[in-house]
Amino acid sequence: MKLNADLQISDLKLKRLLLEQVNRPKRNKVLPGVYSKEEVQGIVLQISNSKHKAMLFLIYSAGLRVSELINLRKEDLLRDRGLLLIRKSKGRKDRYTKLADNAIQLIDAYLAENQPKEYLFEGQFGGRYSDTSIRNVLHEAKRKAGVTTRGSVHTLRHSFATHLLENGTDLRYIQELLGHESSKTTEIYTHVSNLNLSKITSPGDLIKI
Repeated sequence: MKLNADLQISDLKLKRLLLEQVNRPKRNKVLPGVYSKEEVQGIVLQISNSKHKAMLFLIYSAGLRVSELINLRKEDLLRDRGLLLIRKSKGRKDRYTKLADNAIQLIDAYLAENQPKEYLFEGQFGGRYSDTSIRNVLHEAKRKAGVTTRGSVHTLRHSFATHLLENGTDLRYIQELLGHESSKTTEIYTHVSNLNLSKITSPGDLIKI
C-alpha cells in the first residue's frame, strides 16, 4: 500500500513539473479603441441634460475612470489652477489631472440647476451616481450622433490620452495625468510637478460645446 501511495505522489510531482515547463502562449496585445475629436464633439452635443453632459465631457477632458468621476466632490475642482484632484484613485494614491475651461462651463451650468450635497454628481435620491446610468447615457448619445466606433465610457479616457499625444504632449506628462504607475503603460515614469501640469492644454478645450 505504501509503495502504491509513493508512486502516486511521484506521478503527481512529475505531472506538475511537466505543466510548469509548458510555455504558455502570450496574450495578444489589443490596442484600446479611440473616439476621434469629431466623434467626441458629436456625442457631447447630443446630450441635453446638463448633468449628463458635464459628466461625460469631464471623463474625456480629464481622462477619468468612471469610478473616479462618481467619487468627485465640489472641493476637488481647483478652478484657479485649472486642475482636478483625484483622491485615492487606482493604487490608493491621489493625483492631479487637467480641468478644462469647457468642463468648468458645463459643470457650472449643471450646478446652476442642481445642488448636490456630498458628491459632485449624485443620483436622483442622493449618493454616488450609478456607473450603469453613465454607460446608458453614452450609448444613447452615440446612437443619436451616429457614432459607430466601438467603445465604452472608458474609451473616452483612452481618447483623452491619444489626443494629448497627437497634440505633442510628452508621454511622461500623460502618464502622470492618467495616474499610471507602470512604465510599461506610457514607457517612462517621471514625477511631474503640478505647476507643469497646469500649463498643459486639455483636449477638452479644443472642442466646441
